[in-house]
Amino acid sequence: MSRMTCMGALLLMAASSIAVADPARVDHRQARQDARIDQGVASGELTAREAARLEAREGHIDRVEARSEADGVVTRRERVVLEVKQDRASRAIARQKHDRQDRR
Repeated sequence: MSRMTCMGALLLMAASSIAVADPARVDHRQARQDARIDQGVASGELTAREAARLEAREGHIDRVEARSEADGVVTRRERVVLEVKQDRASRAIARQKHDRQDRR
């Protein structure tokens, strides 16, 4: 009986590590999007106002991620919400970088 309990505990730990590992993907994507914003500012493709709005959006995603992780489990629904927000932010970055408004 204790062997079954041990196996159950191992499975539970594995499942929880998968749920916790997923936010690393979110963090990596956030870092890439921040780098895209920084590159846009450096190249002049983004104005200061555009960059500030995009960075505020990224900050919002960071706060949503923190709330999702607060209870120790990131549910499938929370992951979907984060990915949708990141998809929208990514498209906004691309739109702003290519909207022909340049830094003066």
